[in-house]
Amino acid sequence: MTFRNAMKISLVVVLAVTALAWGSDTGKSATVKGYVLDSACAFTKGLQKPISAECATACAKGGSPLVILTDNGTIYWPIADTTPSSGQNDRLLPFAGQKVTASGKVFERGGSSAIVIEKIEAQK
Repeated sequence: MTFRNAMKISLVVVLAVTALAWGSDTGKSATVKGYVLDSACAFTKGLQKPISAECATACAKGGSPLVILTDNGTIYWPIADTTPSSGQNDRLLPFAGQKVTASGKVFERGGSSAIVIEKIEAQK
């Protein structure tokens, strides 16, 4: 490989890495307040809050992802910031059916909202 070809390849690699870094969304820090309920009920039942903690727990244990539904109707999908990603139901299950305050990084894309939860606690 000639020096000229090595320089061309290096330049392409640097440009690709730079483009990926600029294209990634780092999210914004935010606090979200709402009810933890199963995603199917949040979308199909038009609920303002969960039917019960037992119902949300049963749906989560059946495989339905838990979400946070805010008072204004925004649904936040809890996500992991790891690759490969992991489900967040285990983290949310203790709060199923309860109103919570969650803080972390919020992401929005195509009308959907997601949160990487750094801290979560039940509201009093």
